[in-house]
Amino acid sequence: MKTKSKLLSAPYSVWMTVFIVVPMVLVVWFAFTDTAGNFTVENILNVGQYSNVFLRSIGLGAVATVISLVMGYPLAYGIAKMAPRRQSVMVMLVMLPMWMNFLLRTYSWMTLLEDNGLINALLTSIGLPRLHMINTGGAVVLGMVYNYLPYMILPLYSVLTKIDQSVIEAAQDLGANSRHVFLRVIMPMSTPGIISGVTMVFVPAVSTFIISKMLGGGGNLLIGDLIDMQFLGSAYNPNLGSAISLVLMVIILICMGIMNQFDDSDGEEGGIMP
Repeated sequence: MKTKSKLLSAPYSVWMTVFIVVPMVLVVWFAFTDTAGNFTVENILNVGQYSNVFLRSIGLGAVATVISLVMGYPLAYGIAKMAPRRQSVMVMLVMLPMWMNFLLRTYSWMTLLEDNGLINALLTSIGLPRLHMINTGGAVVLGMVYNYLPYMILPLYSVLTKIDQSVIEAAQDLGANSRHVFLRVIMPMSTPGIISGVTMVFVPAVSTFIISKMLGGGGNLLIGDLIDMQFLGSAYNPNLGSAISLVLMVIILICMGIMNQFDDSDGEEGGIMP
């Protein structure tokens, strides 16, 4: 039985080794070596000069994550309360934009937000002044929310649909009103979905480069753009790019560790207080 399990897991082990372990080893190797292959920590030290880029990336990623949570939780809760057939339709509608190419979705927002785009054309047609929306931090956050919102909704929906209705009815029988039921029962029990959604939105939002390049116009440089420049741009320096990538991974792991501290739902379901 153990031999059979090892054989079944062999393809995954090979895949994980080739596409996860080996790239990680290469990133660490390049981060701590120079162009001649000699050991150095200069690359890690040079990352400090881009601290403003890290702060901007974390800030915009956090804003996009909070907005996605505020928008996604009510929507996921509403879908979970619908009839099963309607749930399937709504989940399909949530996933529908994901069927379209990522670049095409982002490019469509460029058409909408440009100074001569559709939104400004609509504003001028009704006598309102034009708004400068493209190449701003707000446009980058908008692109993040639009592209990553489904990754917030789906984990929340998955958890909310599994909450036993009898638990909610028991809380109501004990005298809890709707607000207390939500805060004392539903919210604590949906914490794993919140943690998963926050992680799935925050990680790609912090490391994105296409959204900031297309909607930020180069004036809102993020970590992803910086790494892209080191590997594919004119400032070719794979050693520094690897160091930046390594620091970014450490920051993301720290943020994930902090968020997981709030997930105490494994042993606690929260008290019910009327």
